[in-house]
Parts: sequence; structure tokens; C-alpha cells
Amino acid sequence: MAIVQAASKSGGFGLKFPENCPDGQGPVGTDESLLSQRLRAEIPELEWPLQTILGGGGYFDDKQPFAPDTLVVLDFIEFCYRSIAKPIQGSFHSFFKHHHLTFDDQAGKDEFRESINLILSRNGLVYELSKNGEIIRLVPDVLQEALARSAIKTGDLQLDRMLEEAKQKFLNPKQSERAIGLEKLWDCWERLKSSENPSNKKISVAMLLEKAASEIQFREMLNREAKELTDIGNSFHIRHAEVTQQLITSSSHIDYLFHRLYSMILLLLRK
Repeated sequence: MAIVQAASKSGGFGLKFPENCPDGQGPVGTDESLLSQRLRAEIPELEWPLQTILGGGGYFDDKQPFAPDTLVVLDFIEFCYRSIAKPIQGSFHSFFKHHHLTFDDQAGKDEFRESINLILSRNGLVYELSKNGEIIRLVPDVLQEALARSAIKTGDLQLDRMLEEAKQKFLNPKQSERAIGLEKLWDCWERLKSSENPSNKKISVAMLLEKAASEIQFREMLNREAKELTDIGNSFHIRHAEVTQQLITSSSHIDYLFHRLYSMILLLLRK
């Protein structure tokens, strides 16, 4: 990745992996040996310098472009964000012909984040480097508004925590984590259904729906939707793991089911 290579050459990783002046006057660049050791320890699938070509070891070997797995690259971006800082040139050391460096940690991270997100956006990738240095998955437009809301306050602290956990899991780039987010959301659904009358879930659901819709026809529609959502949780491999249940293997199916249930939960909570 050109951005990372350029940052290393300019001393952008010198705050965390400093190449020090032989006269003991502080950092002058990036110690790529230290950088390589830490990278291999945290992300064993990657090497430094970054490998972009496979083959070519023999005279007749064909060289093939190489790119690591997407999730490995995303882990690498997070690693770089944690490590980077903007180098600021200080005094010039004429004997060694180098500048001594100081660093602006936040400025370096902000510039790196802006560059990475520009690349991700221009290439139509559904990821973004957040301000806290974590890669998040961009959700479909129809979900953006709902998920952009601040933390939900229901009056049930446990339900609040469960909803926030489900949302954060759903935003994870890894599909396995997003599937867990879907599972957590169905757990929220089951807890919400008993919120009005903990001893009788059927009565509790009826009370919730009556608050959500005074119009009989709309309330009947919501009642059908509530039953179908419960059936989905029981029929698919979401809340249970029986061999008869259907696995959900498509990312778009996870999006659809999460949006469908999250919309229902928000409607009921608003009332």
C-alpha cells in the first residue's frame, strides 16, 4: 500500500518504532526491523515490506499479483492507525545528513484516516476507518438513519446494553461477528416482548402492539409481523442451533433480517 510505504519512509512510524540518531539525539525515522517484528506478531499473515507479487523466484517463474485476504488488510489498516504519527522535522544533523524528528500523533492519525477513507470510498468498498481507529462496515442506506441514532434509552438498562451490543456487532466487518449481532438483536426482541407483563409474554406483546398502533388494521398487521419475526428466530440458525434450522450464509440476508427486526423494535420503543 503506497500510503503506508510512504509514511514509513518519511518517518511516520518513528514515534512507535523509532530509528534513533547514533549520537543519541532522538528519532530520525522509522526502524523497519522493529515495525516488521511487531507486525508479524500481531498479524502473522503479513510481512514487511508488504508483499504484492507471488512467484518469480526462478528464471521461468511467472509473477502474479498478490493481495492478502480482505480482513487481513483491514486488520493492517487498524495496526497502521495505532502506530502512525505525523513527523515534524527539527534540527539538521550535517554529519549524518538527517533531520531529528518530533511527532504530532493526532495529526498523523487524522491525515491517515482521511487518505484511507478516500481510497475505500473511491473503490466502492463498504468499509470506513472510524475516528477511534476501528474499521466499521458501512450499512445499506436504508439502515443508516436508524443506526445513526444515539444509544437507545428504554428504561431497561439490560435491554439498552443488549441493543448497543447488537448494533456494534452488526457494524463489524467480519460476517461471523455480524451474524452474532443478528443473534443479539433477536435476544433483544425476546426481552422486549416480555417487558409489559413478564409473567405472560402473549399479554405483554398485545399491550406493546396496542401502544404502538391504535388503528385496528395496522395493529393486526403488526401482530402478524411480530409472530413472523418470532418464527424466523426459531426457524433459522439465529437464536438456536438445532440441525433442522437453516443457516444464514448471505451477508445481504443478514442485512435484511437485521433491518426488519430493528425497525420493528424501534417502532415499539418509540411508543
